[in-house]
Amino acid sequence: MTVNLGAAASFLATHGRLLDRRRFELLFGDGDADAVLAAVAAYRNADGGFGWGLEPDLRAPESQPGGALHAFEVFEDLAPVTTPLAVELCDWLESVSLAGGGLPFAFPVADRTGSAPFWTDADPAKFSLQSTAFVASTALRVARHDKAVAEHPWVNAATDTCLEAIRRVETQPHAIELSFAIRFLDAAHATRPEAGELLDHLGRFLPPDGIVSVAGGGADEVLRPLNFSPLPGPARELFDPAVITAELTRLESQQHDDGGWSVDFASFSPQASLEWRGYATVGAVSLLRANS
Repeated sequence: MTVNLGAAASFLATHGRLLDRRRFELLFGDGDADAVLAAVAAYRNADGGFGWGLEPDLRAPESQPGGALHAFEVFEDLAPVTTPLAVELCDWLESVSLAGGGLPFAFPVADRTGSAPFWTDADPAKFSLQSTAFVASTALRVARHDKAVAEHPWVNAATDTCLEAIRRVETQPHAIELSFAIRFLDAAHATRPEAGELLDHLGRFLPPDGIVSVAGGGADEVLRPLNFSPLPGPARELFDPAVITAELTRLESQQHDDGGWSVDFASFSPQASLEWRGYATVGAVSLLRANS
């Protein structure tokens, strides 16, 4: 990895939210878990869920599946340190889940200001494979070092629900749903033998170059191989190794002169546009380090 880490740190100091600065510090040994936990706890609600813009395009305070995704990402960063916030988040997910442990795309909000319409217009009574998979996959990664999460009833129920929903996929899924379903199977592979067969099932929806257009996104918005398989694992078998190597080189080259990375999708508030860049910068550096 040859990225300019000093420039990335300077970018985060100038533009990043405190949470991403703390995550970056922890990643490179200059921070501590308590500081990261204090930063993410600012987005937590009394019900055990997370909101308040932890998902940058959902500014509302209510606890949401999108907030759960990003909270579990932080808890994964902390390994091997565990926190009771993780199992309390599982408790919240269990309390709001649909039958079988599935989740809707999002729950209602009182104030839509600054939030993307795909979040605020979601049907809270309709199961979403995308939402359930993105929360369950990160929970499964936390479960690798947190026994309380691994044994939580919601994690097992949501895993079963996602596996069954993926079995029923017979037509080209939306690119984002496909990416989270593949990432879910990658995370489930260690404990669910059927995940390997289902990876092959979803792999037929990927072109050889791994580049899939995002329906409803920007004109040039696509997902790329690292969106489907960001870390070494079973999902890597869906791609030629040369494709992954080229994508890592491409990602490394995308560091801007200001030290940060950008996202290629639209943001729905001025604050979100900055927060996504900080999130993307931590994500890019973390991904490159994990693959180096």
